Amino acid sequence: MSGNITLLRGLSPAATEQEIYAAAQEYVRKVGGVSGLTTATKAAVDKAVAAIAAATTQLLAELP
Repeated sequence: MSGNITLLRGLSPAATEQEIYAAAQEYVRKVGGVSGLTTATKAAVDKAVAAIAAATTQLLAELP
């Protein structure tokens, strides 16, 4: 996995929605092997980024 994905847990102040979204984008790009969006990939990438951002937000909220 990439070392470019920023650690979001324990930040002070807490990670912003933009930081969470950026980390989700990087994750999807790495896992999906997508370096640029095309009309063929945009919908799938956007859907995956939204799902991962939501899961990340929930995870950070539930961790001590």
